[in-house]
Amino acid sequence: MKRLQVLLLIALSSTLLLFGCGKEEEADAPVVSQVIEKQSGTESQGEQTLDESDKPQEEKVDDEEPPEEGMVRSTLTNEWISGDIEKNRPIAIMVPNDSAALPHYNISKADILYECPVEGGITRTMAVIKDWENLDRIGNVRSCRDYFVYWSFEWDAVYLHFGGPYYINELVERSDTDHITGCAYGDKRTDGLYENTFYRATDKKAPHNAYASADGINKGIEKFKISKTYRDGYYNPDHFKFASYKEPNTLEQYSNAVTAKEIDMTSAYPVTKTSFSYNESDGLYYRSMYGKADVDAANNNEQLSFKNVFVQFTYHEVRDAKDYLAFQVHDTKRDGYFFTNGKGIHVTWKKTTDYEPTKYYDDDGNEVEVNTGKTMICIVKQGASFDVDGTSYKSSVKN
Repeated sequence: MKRLQVLLLIALSSTLLLFGCGKEEEADAPVVSQVIEKQSGTESQGEQTLDESDKPQEEKVDDEEPPEEGMVRSTLTNEWISGDIEKNRPIAIMVPNDSAALPHYNISKADILYECPVEGGITRTMAVIKDWENLDRIGNVRSCRDYFVYWSFEWDAVYLHFGGPYYINELVERSDTDHITGCAYGDKRTDGLYENTFYRATDKKAPHNAYASADGINKGIEKFKISKTYRDGYYNPDHFKFASYKEPNTLEQYSNAVTAKEIDMTSAYPVTKTSFSYNESDGLYYRSMYGKADVDAANNNEQLSFKNVFVQFTYHEVRDAKDYLAFQVHDTKRDGYFFTNGKGIHVTWKKTTDYEPTKYYDDDGNEVEVNTGKTMICIVKQGASFDVDGTSYKSSVKN
């Protein structure tokens, strides 16, 4: 596995940032000529939260053999996928969580979803999507923060963003970073710039109307000669340790496991007020933001759901007077929590190099078993807290 030098976090002095996109960042971003018309029925965030009878029931089928010839296990979810895409690299796309940006499109297709604070107390999301080739509207798309790029490395993903502050310059311009941006970034730098990967929709206002499409992504990949398959020496498929379908991880083997029906991230994410509600009938956690169901407008307003939820306490520093943040994504002494099947346990996590996966361990030092399905990873500032069924939890590790 290729060993790359870990960049140290540095608290930078207050500086007037230069941008390529955003309210400040996207002021000079070109409006791409391709547009899509406003689609009826998608203006709101899908206020119809699914009740128990509406939510899909988990199918009880034999999962030991592939349902079709040529299918293989996904290294992201352990679900069966076509063998044709086994070696294909996923995309990792930056998505805003501003209320004006909702609802998102095709984010329910993400195998792994990261949420992490950015400046101003709000969070941003990065969606890691393995099977993206048939998606015509993905996002919307916003600017890069360098700590998200490190998480994208774990999946050897092609990183998609719409500019960003100059803190990203060194990282995104490394020869091993495959990124495509929709506008200039930092001090108007243009590495990876290909506007035609993205387009502006007409049913939202800038900066929340930039989207990616599979056709555009493929054009960008071709332009920059980016490998669509995993690169030798970069991707480690041994990311999660999956429990078997016949013997799922119920967490009942842990005497200190807590019941976890409602996970409320409001204390850690005060703007978006992200939360998760457990549904007994299908064993999934359903995500909400701003007190409403977080839905996918491209998928019949389906509410986003996850089999596994990690809360990962992470050391951070404030970089400047504009509240730009830095997160220490390489660490060996931090902790968090793991939730699945309506229960939760305390865990520790480790990540030592750029392309090595983040690993999660129980309090006995054993790697935790993740259940088959999608995973949500909530990055939380060290020292912040969150609630589970009305009880507050925070890190047991001191800064």
